[in-house]
Amino acid sequence: MRGGAGAGTIVGVRLLFADQLGPHFYADLADDEQVLLVESRQAFRRRRAHRQKAHILLTALRRLARDLDGRAIHVSAPSYGEALAGLGIDPREVSVVDPTSYAARRWVREQGMTVLPARGFTLGENDFQQWLGARRPILEDFYRWQRRRLGILVEPDGEPESGRWNYDADNRLPPPKKQRTLGLPEPAYPAEDSIDAEVRAALDTWDDVVLVGDDGPRRFASGRAEALAALDDFVTYRLASFGPYEDAVLEGDWVMAHSLLSVPMNLGLLDPLEVVEAVVDAYRQGGVPLQSAEAMVRQVVGWREWAWQLYWALGEEYADGNALGATTPLPDWFADLDADAVQAACLSSGLRDVRDRGWSHHIVRLMVLGSWALQRGYEPRQTAAWYRDSFLDGYDWVMVTNVVGMALFADGGRMATKPYASGGAYLDRMTDHCKGCVYSPKVRVGPTACPFTAGYWAFLDRHEPQLRRNHRLAQPYAGLSRLADRDELVAQEQARGASAP
Repeated sequence: MRGGAGAGTIVGVRLLFADQLGPHFYADLADDEQVLLVESRQAFRRRRAHRQKAHILLTALRRLARDLDGRAIHVSAPSYGEALAGLGIDPREVSVVDPTSYAARRWVREQGMTVLPARGFTLGENDFQQWLGARRPILEDFYRWQRRRLGILVEPDGEPESGRWNYDADNRLPPPKKQRTLGLPEPAYPAEDSIDAEVRAALDTWDDVVLVGDDGPRRFASGRAEALAALDDFVTYRLASFGPYEDAVLEGDWVMAHSLLSVPMNLGLLDPLEVVEAVVDAYRQGGVPLQSAEAMVRQVVGWREWAWQLYWALGEEYADGNALGATTPLPDWFADLDADAVQAACLSSGLRDVRDRGWSHHIVRLMVLGSWALQRGYEPRQTAAWYRDSFLDGYDWVMVTNVVGMALFADGGRMATKPYASGGAYLDRMTDHCKGCVYSPKVRVGPTACPFTAGYWAFLDRHEPQLRRNHRLAQPYAGLSRLADRDELVAQEQARGASAP
């Protein structure tokens, strides 16, 4: 046990999971109550996690234990249950904010803990389900309701400022030509300290845990002070450019104008409404255009909240969705983040982002890595688990809806009206990868055929019985029927199999 009081002096305990580390998870405790922080190595033995994810989770726990200065009981144990037993704590005397996964929620209830409503989001789950009712879940409807309910960028009559709810159509600029970066200042990365060194040394001894990805300098906040500094850095230096370039990709600029806040937010270090308040304040002060402020608001109280709420509203069985019958196991080169085994520039760069930092922004996740998994028919549960364990901001609630629903269309269209399969033309327009690639985005068949271009058409061919009637795919299927080399293309992609492109 590290720090805190012994079992004999414990009056009341709040168990915090490693994604519940901000003050809004424990500020309601009485002065004589303590916070219990558990490092469970067993949780890592069950899966192969990114080394930097293990690093940031452990540093975040240890940083909070230090910051609470004697008010925390910080213990390493094989499991949470064994931690409680070893401390002599009766679970029925423990309070806990409702956890973020089905398995954890079952466990805390089985233990008889006092379960408090979930925090770190803007809306109670029952309130969302009352809003949803029998309607088809549509993000834009929810987003507008959220804005009105929370009073964000709306007029007194509930209409949006400037008359528009959504600037998404304006926020699709391709990367600037002949530039390797957007030219923005380098983010103010957190400074590593003795806690990082201690955790790094501990991970070097974990010979019973499979860790993937590279070790590297910590680029994301793992403490409250660091998280607030990261928020200020984003709002000051990158928010103004976020909107227009949020969908663009430059190989030499992994950050672009993105916030880097998903990791500390999903650790619970930042409350979503304080992020939105900082963004709106910057807009009010005149230094940030509305299209960028609205884009960030949409990400936080729109999409992030949407993924969380649907994770619970759609039920635990949603994760088993496989509407397209995808059964291909993840190949080793993909699962192991072996970017060097891949020649396709966009896919190699995407895997390298994850290998080197455990993070990439949403277009790389969806339109490169996700589209590849969709086109190649990777099994949905395996793919969602890969995202969860490979990304520093990945948790079940994040990845089930984003991967099963959005990336893989495995729910048959409950979250998206069409599959997000990207061909070479899209990647050529929105990234700078194609210029130096061994493949050509304009070639479908042959040694220089782009695996995304060919894979797009092969995907449509393979799933024509399921997708032909989708009205949003009418034009692509008309194009597929006109391909003179359709049979050759399909045979080529079947022969590619699970090999790295």
